[in-house]
Amino acid sequence: MTEQNQQLDNSVIATLKNKDHSALSERLDALACTHTDIIELLAQYQALSDQDDDERFDAWYDELCKPQLEVLKAFEVMRAHFEQEYQ
Repeated sequence: MTEQNQQLDNSVIATLKNKDHSALSERLDALACTHTDIIELLAQYQALSDQDDDERFDAWYDELCKPQLEVLKAFEVMRAHFEQEYQ
């Protein structure tokens, strides 16, 4: 795991613990991506996650740029919070 990914993972863990999305939202709002970019990223993520091809998923994930990783990790944090809330 690269240092960049480790730093993102640490921020995800911290955000999960305090359930505060404000810092996450600030980082996401500063990204230069469109709604279409985000939808496409999440669609790819969902499609690849549903398959049993870990190598394909890993190759796709390794090619993501920092903004894409931030969006994906923010999605996972918020999804985890909503799953906890609705259980």
